[in-house]
Amino acid sequence: MDSAGPVESDRRAVKEQEGETSMTDKFVVRSGWLIDGTGTPTLRQGFLQVTQGRITSVGSGNPPSEKGTRTLDFSHCTVLPALVDCHVHLCRSGAPEPPQQRQSVPRASGETDRRIARHLRLCLEAGIVAVREGGDPHASTLRFRKERLAGDSPIRLLSPGAAWHAAGRYGAILGRAVPPGRTLAECVSQHLDSADHVKIVQSGLNSLSRFGYETPAQFATSDLKAAVEAAHGNGLRAMIHANGFLPVRSAVEAGCDSVEHGFFMGKENLERMAERGISWVPTACAMLACAQTAPPGSLERETARRTLDRQIELIASARAIGVQIACGTDSGTPGVLHGSSIWTELSLLAKAGFSVEEAVRCATFHGARLLGLEQTLGILASGMPASFVAVRADPSRLFETAGRLGPVALYVNGAEVAIPVPESLILAEGA
Repeated sequence: MDSAGPVESDRRAVKEQEGETSMTDKFVVRSGWLIDGTGTPTLRQGFLQVTQGRITSVGSGNPPSEKGTRTLDFSHCTVLPALVDCHVHLCRSGAPEPPQQRQSVPRASGETDRRIARHLRLCLEAGIVAVREGGDPHASTLRFRKERLAGDSPIRLLSPGAAWHAAGRYGAILGRAVPPGRTLAECVSQHLDSADHVKIVQSGLNSLSRFGYETPAQFATSDLKAAVEAAHGNGLRAMIHANGFLPVRSAVEAGCDSVEHGFFMGKENLERMAERGISWVPTACAMLACAQTAPPGSLERETARRTLDRQIELIASARAIGVQIACGTDSGTPGVLHGSSIWTELSLLAKAGFSVEEAVRCATFHGARLLGLEQTLGILASGMPASFVAVRADPSRLFETAGRLGPVALYVNGAEVAIPVPESLILAEGA
């Protein structure tokens, strides 16, 4: 029976097994079930052999014995690659907020930095080792990544700084408006500020009072295409917030790297995305949160539930069509908690017809590839860094158990990450 007691016992047992951790060590990881992140079937009684922080072999059954090799026993656990969340908002808590607080984010401050650090710790404790920020108006997460994040932190943070939106349209909570007399492409080119990617807002939010209502596109397709080309010309990828058929179509025609949210985009857009290799980050768990937090019996709750059902249908279509889905939670928005929400998103992918292995691939290899981190994250294979999560559950209960109790262990580059995560792993010394 799963409970906090066995999980804590497992974490203590891992520490006792590991002793003094060193990336020069050789060790074997024994699992009850091993999911490698490629989408292939789970290995029963799978194992990893690790030397100097890298995987040297993967298999099932009894690993080759070698003198001086330690064994980490996760025979009661599912072991899978460490996770990637492709859409987060680290300046916000995810707690329900009054409407007047949803349109502002505090400027960079000590409290904002502590908030970002706390949310990154929650991500690590859920098994997430890379996150892609969706933008904040004061570029606080980008500044944090450059000035405050510990150089040896086990989590990767990618941030666009502030997102771009059209004047008078939705997006102030994410970034800044394009000034009069300037083009979107000019703004992207002149305000990169060491950003890791570019975020553009191309539509409004989903309505919770009018099911399926689509807002107009914020930018003309030609302007959006010029901005995406400016980003690509600077070696950066472009993530575009877009809901509705026309805003998504313009994002796809502009050559974006990923469509964020994509509610009510329609199958025609999915087919275009599959043809062009554009990723989709559907953030379904954000709409689930809307349905769960709206007043019982209200129009908002019913609309959110219908919208979620439509999104799950689209996700099922995307799977059939061959669109690459990358897992993103929209964590930080009301009702979407940092860290644990990724397991909710995975459960919604499963509801849409994804196998456990396919869903895990969305939160590992697909996410790593979208972020350009596929050389170091995403799969468990020979030659890859040994970055993995162990969850006390078989695959049939993996998402529910991990979301409720969290992993029993997290390793990054062959080294264990302490759970709970100490602040020193996030904040640079003296920061």
